[in-house]
Amino acid sequence: MKLTGNQSLTRIPSSSSGPRNASSENLRNTSSTDPFYGLSFKVGVAENKNTTYRNKMEDVHTYIANFAERVDWGYFAIFDGHAGKDTARWCGNNLHRLVEEEVEVGGDLKDGLGRAFVRGDEEIEREGVGSSGCTAAVAVMAWEKTTSSEESTSSEKPSEVDSSAVKTSVEPNSSGAISESISESTTSGATGDPTIDPNGDPTNGTEISIPPHSVTNSADSGSRSTGSKFDFIPSKNHRRMLYTSNVGDLRVILYRKGQPYRLSYDHKATDINEINRIRDTGGLIMKNRVNGVLAVTRSLGDSYMKDLVIGKPFTTSTEITADDEFMILACDGVWDVISDLKACEFVSDLFERGSGKVDPQIAAKKLCQLAMDNSTTDNVTVMIVKFDKDVFVNYAIEARGNKRIVSD
Repeated sequence: MKLTGNQSLTRIPSSSSGPRNASSENLRNTSSTDPFYGLSFKVGVAENKNTTYRNKMEDVHTYIANFAERVDWGYFAIFDGHAGKDTARWCGNNLHRLVEEEVEVGGDLKDGLGRAFVRGDEEIEREGVGSSGCTAAVAVMAWEKTTSSEESTSSEKPSEVDSSAVKTSVEPNSSGAISESISESTTSGATGDPTIDPNGDPTNGTEISIPPHSVTNSADSGSRSTGSKFDFIPSKNHRRMLYTSNVGDLRVILYRKGQPYRLSYDHKATDINEINRIRDTGGLIMKNRVNGVLAVTRSLGDSYMKDLVIGKPFTTSTEITADDEFMILACDGVWDVISDLKACEFVSDLFERGSGKVDPQIAAKKLCQLAMDNSTTDNVTVMIVKFDKDVFVNYAIEARGNKRIVSD
């Protein structure tokens, strides 16, 4: 399934084979009406040109289910154009191709995302569409199988860490915990709205304040089996990984156990790290803009300023578990007028009050409208990815009772 801009939705056929549970005719009927049938996530997108302030819509969004022809993987992206839409449109149509090539190569996908951004920036310049530019936020959700060495540590208990006092490197391990690799700077600033330490180095990525977590084990919790609900049934040795990458001021926010966690970095000309980088490269910051022109310090395109406004992204990797409810990707038209916490609480409340009747599409439309009601002056695009935690339930029972398994 791929969607770019306002195109219609089409499913990429599942690479798995075998019958679904023959006792449920309704499941087959659902598959023809629900584009996310068989997946462990659903996506909703809303956009508004904001005609009061903007003559053109320069945002582009793309998402692909069963990404890279891998069952239950997902690719999610928003590109916010400036000085035209050419670069944003190119990214919407091509960046996923570069990411898929990195997937095929193998290795650490977090590093692969970074390489895809840099390669994309180079292709944009070669193809002559770099007179315009765009900020970008990309997230890739993947199923990965742990190695034998990782499995041997699965019984270790996660350390208890105060996320308000320690900056941790987000590196998942097989126990379901985010390993606490303490950086030299051990005191992060704010509490209550955990986010990237604003004093961290944006060029390195992966530095965010986020607490440890554990995967729900249905053998202990007594959760129900989901039968043939999903096309992909993970084994106990699988983990769900979320890789993110961004340049500019688009944001990716993960909502976990009632708290928002920012998996992106605002590359703005007001950020001290970016100011120092620009100055060290020979540029100037005037009126909070690079050389008095661009308000963002990293982007794709903008070839005429590429020595200063680079395309090297901030990247993260995070393990997704049953503790994670949803993810929001949105352009700065949202974040200029709504905080990370407010946006997440607003969406979570919609899902809770809706009792399953509010899908991500409705939530995205309402969050988009909230930005409009709060008098944003920019184009607005919102993408919400809602996770189905049932995919983590009862690995062993699922594997015995369902033949649609892709777990090698």
